[in-house]
Amino acid sequence: MASAFKKNHDPAYRHRLLFGRRAALCYRTICEEGAHALGAYEHPQVTLHTPPLARHVECLKAGDLAGVAELMLASAHKLAAAGADFLICPDNTIHQAFELMAPRAPLPWLHIADVVAGEAAERGCRRVGLTGTCWLVDSAVYPRSEINRILMEALVQGVVRPDSVARFQAIIGGLQEQGCDAALRRALAA
Repeated sequence: MASAFKKNHDPAYRHRLLFGRRAALCYRTICEEGAHALGAYEHPQVTLHTPPLARHVECLKAGDLAGVAELMLASAHKLAAAGADFLICPDNTIHQAFELMAPRAPLPWLHIADVVAGEAAERGCRRVGLTGTCWLVDSAVYPRSEINRILMEALVQGVVRPDSVARFQAIIGGLQEQGCDAALRRALAA
């Protein structure tokens, strides 16, 4: 995120779009990186719109990526009306609808995959493992049902249990054994 912030920051850009519980971590990162890039106690202005996660989950369960795109667009229009200059959505899962939404968006978006890929390259990572919900990661060799259960029943609700952290660490360890030199996951601790 640090390199993306530096590359994409301009003091004229004032607002960002954030979704769900990931918004808190993203907001904190914007403030911390803002201080590094702009000086002590400085950060860009941030406008937040967070529709209920339930609306997105309804669409995802129905396989309705067009519906997810419409939810993203509704938020984008609200933030454009509030004076936003560009948008961020730190939710991996709903980025599946990005291509359906982006051509109609009223403002440019920072795409999470582009930011992550740039940061991984800057850190010298060549092979990155990804953990996420079943809607994001769909593979026969991936322990997605367990990861999805932990994410949706606990972490999305703000519940961090030691057994959930240990299981994620074990899964990430398995990715490392398969040759991954970095793993992406939702933050397990505040």
